Amino acid sequence: MVFWFVILYLLLSVGIGLFAATRVQNSKDFAVAGRSLPLPVVTATVFATWFGAEAVLGISATFVKDGLRGVVADPFGSSMCLILAGLFFAPRLYRLNILTVGDYYRLRYDRTVEVLCTLCIVASYLGWVAAQFKVLGLVLNVVTEGAISQSVGIVLGAAIVLTYTTSERG
Repeated sequence: MVFWFVILYLLLSVGIGLFAATRVQNSKDFAVAGRSLPLPVVTATVFATWFGAEAVLGISATFVKDGLRGVVADPFGSSMCLILAGLFFAPRLYRLNILTVGDYYRLRYDRTVEVLCTLCIVASYLGWVAAQFKVLGLVLNVVTEGAISQSVGIVLGAAIVLTYTTSERG
């Protein structure tokens, strides 16, 4: 039963993504929905993006093991980081009409600094993305009661995420 709920959720998510892709005309539409979303939706989207499957499942286990002290940094510290960035940095970056941190560094310095910043961000996200795929594999392994191995689940999960993501880019 849980397996079918997961399948339904995945199909629904990909379906919504494919529908939304028809409304994406450019990179600004893709990255920030053309700046047309209300603040509560943007806030929910940012938090949902920041806290992926790895965080939800990993934090629960850490809390059980270490208590409140074990989860001070994540999710509480991460949440505070998002709130502070939203209060102090987002309004200034919004007024500059830019999409990424790299854009800011290009405006402030030059293209070389933008590329270096981008490479650092990509490198720092490799572990985070790998953790998301690992948890997708684990979830598929658990809900199929072992019928799908964790390795195959990782590949399936990566394929689903890549399909969803690349379809939105048009």
